[in-house]
Amino acid sequence: MLQQIIDRRLSGKNKSIGNRERFLQRHKEQVREAVRRAVDGRGIRDMQKGEDVHIPKKDLSEPIFGHGEGGVREVVRPGNTEHVKGDRVAKPKGGGQGQGGGQASDSGEGDDDFVFHLSREEFMQVFFEDLALPNLERTQLADTPEWKTHRAGYTGDGNPTNLHIVRSMRGALGRRIALGTDKRRELLELEERLALLKHEDPADREVQRMLAETEARIQHLRQRLKAIPFLDPIDLRFRNRVRVPVPTSRAVMFCLMDVSGSMDEGRKDLSKRFFILLYLFLTRHYEKIDVVFIRHHTQAQEVDEQNFFHATETGGTVVSSALVLMEEIIQARYPRSEWNIYGAQASDGDNWHHDSGRCRELLADKILPMCRYFAYVQVAEQEQNLWDEYSKLSQEVRHFAMRKATEVSQIYPVFRDLFKKESSAK
Repeated sequence: MLQQIIDRRLSGKNKSIGNRERFLQRHKEQVREAVRRAVDGRGIRDMQKGEDVHIPKKDLSEPIFGHGEGGVREVVRPGNTEHVKGDRVAKPKGGGQGQGGGQASDSGEGDDDFVFHLSREEFMQVFFEDLALPNLERTQLADTPEWKTHRAGYTGDGNPTNLHIVRSMRGALGRRIALGTDKRRELLELEERLALLKHEDPADREVQRMLAETEARIQHLRQRLKAIPFLDPIDLRFRNRVRVPVPTSRAVMFCLMDVSGSMDEGRKDLSKRFFILLYLFLTRHYEKIDVVFIRHHTQAQEVDEQNFFHATETGGTVVSSALVLMEEIIQARYPRSEWNIYGAQASDGDNWHHDSGRCRELLADKILPMCRYFAYVQVAEQEQNLWDEYSKLSQEVRHFAMRKATEVSQIYPVFRDLFKKESSAK
């Protein structure tokens, strides 16, 4: 007989994973659009969590049953001053009350939304369901692994808080049995012998001597058995824990952005959205991710996220200063043998014309050999000397890519184009 086993152990109480997956699949486009809007107003590190998604009830398109009045009926309306018998009364507009309370609506539909919560896994699955890191190869921390504590049997020494009472008592019982078995066997034989001697002639001197020797031996054995300790220090057993090296994969994401006078808030917002997407994407592939923010105008500086996106500067632009600082940070804190290094650069393309060639040389000779992937996004349409120099690299280096994004709606398509799966590209 064919049997089907349904495993519901991962389902929470009163929840159905199957129904939830079918719902997400049925309304994928609405969910995907809602997830895209969720990046507004969040920091990069705040993006890796779930989201409440609102879907207009009219978009659910679920079949429902309704009961209309129908038929022919007479209604008495008290205080009527507008209609007389025979007039036709139109149906009221607006329907039931929605979020707007009792106010009328000219659409005839309520404005209630269906709200459900996407978990972190579902949020990221919708976001990156068909993307992949190009030529993904993780660097394992063979030399400097993380350490985790694991149970490793029992030991005779340890902290009293780790004492295992059951194992200790089991060992004590075994020791008492082992030390007393021969003595108990001999004691049993002597007691049987003593019982036989008591039936002999008590006046016989030989019988008296044997009785005395037997009773003395029995007394000695009983004392020896009592001398066996109930619990000895050698019986104690403590839970043993050892540190085991656990190889892990970790990555560092360098965010480089031009903050000169030509980078207005709109262009910074485009850059932020791209950095958010890259950070979220990397969290699907690596357990630990560090983010390094490097802002530059004529000089580069490592800053926190708040200053990176919101501080303003004026003056010219020297992009190579950011690349030089990135190399210095990698050499000092993120050795290539231990970290997977990713770079993301956003700029409007404006750069001191004598510096763009040096930027290409720095990328080709020092930065790209240490990186798994480096993406450059220009948030301006006009192609300038930096774009021309980087274009030469994109034709020669596989793990370097560059795109343009001048509107918010272009950020996500550009990101998908940079990280699309190889099978999708064919």
